[in-house]
Amino acid sequence: MLTVGEVAREAGASGSAIRFYERQGLIAASRTSGNQRRFGPDAACRVRVARVAQRIGLSVGEIRDLLAALPPEPDLADWQRLHDRLTAEAERRIAELHAALDDIRSGRRLCDL
Repeated sequence: MLTVGEVAREAGASGSAIRFYERQGLIAASRTSGNQRRFGPDAACRVRVARVAQRIGLSVGEIRDLLAALPPEPDLADWQRLHDRLTAEAERRIAELHAALDDIRSGRRLCDL
């Protein structure tokens, strides 16, 4: 089991970010008898996935749903499916942005004032 600091170091995030992700339900912790948080071995990976998903533009709710689809102990195939979903979503959003750029660059007036 990992501490907040250990998860933060492995994920390249701050301790406050780890606590935020826990409050949002993206990662889960258990408590020691001394009331300290302890995270499972895949917590840092989940945080890294969440950070990439945020950069793609997914909301916290969408990221929560994405991570909730993983089984309690994901194997390599589970992580690959998640990777494929994130890749497809990033490509879809990039295509939408390219279409918007095409509209802007088309020379057509976007509005008549």
